[in-house]
Amino acid sequence: MSAPPARGPYAKSAQVRRRILEVCVEVFGETGFYGASTKDIAQRAGISHTGLRHHFPRKEDLLAAVMELRDDQSVQLLESAQALDPQGHPVEALLGMLAVVAELERQPGILALYCVTSGEATAPDHPAHPYYVERYRGLRAFYTAAYTALAQRGALRSVIAPETLATMTLGLLGGLQEQWLFDRDAVGIEHMLRTFIGSFVPDLAPPNPPSTSR
Repeated sequence: MSAPPARGPYAKSAQVRRRILEVCVEVFGETGFYGASTKDIAQRAGISHTGLRHHFPRKEDLLAAVMELRDDQSVQLLESAQALDPQGHPVEALLGMLAVVAELERQPGILALYCVTSGEATAPDHPAHPYYVERYRGLRAFYTAAYTALAQRGALRSVIAPETLATMTLGLLGGLQEQWLFDRDAVGIEHMLRTFIGSFVPDLAPPNPPSTSR
């Protein structure tokens, strides 16, 4: 049995934190981490700067909380699709990742956040640098495990090593996300990524060409 929903001040505090993080997605996506102002975030969230600092004492805490929230949402989506086992169920795992990508297309603020902060975070002293290092390592390992499992089953139609295919997949995904932010009508992230993966994993090939009208 699930726990009863929080009530009273606890529920209000959770709502305030959630509102702050929603605003952070917008602000960090617009200006990056360094360009963001905690006073601006507090104003947009409809609370005092002191109230913001009560929940998140440092701007670094805000960034970490936003990333953690998004990662939790992705994991929940993968869990619901039973897609967390790339070695045992590689096709399901890849389909789950495509579902996460499709969900991101409905959240332009999150995509902007990733694109802007990941660019900033290439600097080793950026607070999100360790996060992105581990994120990309984890994603490469996920795709590598799925492609390796498919190769072992004779279901990977490529002479390229699984590790290289994994890196190429992430490179394509990052480029598609950036292009989508500039021209959403011309770029379909999930469909194009699926088309790429489907070129060497036939079970994932999209059944129909994308519609030209949106």
